Amino acid sequence: MHRRYHWGYSGRDSGGARGSLADHPARVGQIDRALNHDPRGASKPVLALTLDASQIQLQPKHAEPQPGLGDALIRPTRMGICATDLELCKGYMGFAGVLGHEFVGVVESVADRKDGKWVGKRVVGTINCVCGKCDMCKAGLREHCRDRTVLGIAGRDGCFAERFTLPVWNLIEVPENIDDDHAVFTEPLAAAYQIVRQLTIEGRPYITVLGDGRLGLLCAQVMSQLNATVRCVGKHTEKLQLCEKWGVKHRLLEDVGLRNDQDIVVDCTGSPSGFTTALGMVRPRGTIVMKTTVASQALKEPVDLAPLVVNEINLIGSRCGPFSEAIASLSGEKVDVLSLISRRAKLADGVDALKTAAKPDVIKVLLEP
Repeated sequence: MHRRYHWGYSGRDSGGARGSLADHPARVGQIDRALNHDPRGASKPVLALTLDASQIQLQPKHAEPQPGLGDALIRPTRMGICATDLELCKGYMGFAGVLGHEFVGVVESVADRKDGKWVGKRVVGTINCVCGKCDMCKAGLREHCRDRTVLGIAGRDGCFAERFTLPVWNLIEVPENIDDDHAVFTEPLAAAYQIVRQLTIEGRPYITVLGDGRLGLLCAQVMSQLNATVRCVGKHTEKLQLCEKWGVKHRLLEDVGLRNDQDIVVDCTGSPSGFTTALGMVRPRGTIVMKTTVASQALKEPVDLAPLVVNEINLIGSRCGPFSEAIASLSGEKVDVLSLISRRAKLADGVDALKTAAKPDVIKVLLEP
């Protein structure tokens, strides 16, 4: 499934130099068979976790994706369930297809002979598949390509399958010193580092990371690397206790007064109420960074935007981030991701795994083949 979506004004590194088969003659036959549709390379059905009209289904005989020109066929070895996946199941983006966008996997084949260098490589991948021709792409804002598809989110089948495709341009090889359990966190960790790129830190500001879920706890660790006083505020004592081992201050939301005294508030709540809470925390002319995306169906009450105007608040939307910085952080052991893993499940148990990931006491659920 590769439906193209047109986007308005709404950037993440795309890595990986394309290689040649000059040093890989054994792969020529494999790639030629893929290009020429030789029966020896005929596709086989794959197990896939799909969403259709808000119905989650495990499809045991989903059609194997066929890599188009410039694509790689990838066999995932770890997949991460994200809050966005849960919102998609509630109707966010109106998505239908194979779910999933957080992965680490092995390239099994490529469509183009010139990309044969990637076969057998262990990779992660950026999720935005772009045209490279529109004004946004030419301006260096590829993440905002007007004709992009997004892995497992918009117009493109995702990675919750035994095999999936992604453009070679999006791939980044994983260093040997980063195992699969760490590498699968590359995408959300990159999203956390995007905040650092978007902020200008002056003096020693007070920063509140609002939310103690998957992304909130990653953001709390990344923000604590700045010259700032950082705290994580959430609703779950057990989750917040992780902050103690990282040396990050933490408070329960019920114990925090909304005094408009924080220089920066990062909303990672994944809740429609998060923005209102952030407005009550941030000081006049302070900054709110929005990481939360929710299905429109969840917005039961209108949001009062008057404080945004009256207090002259800077509002920053923050999305995908730099994979290069995330990989460097994982390689340098600057962020603890293993403590975030609450459950592991097989892809065959993916429907139940999604239900588990939605439980308030669960942080991260990983899927394995």
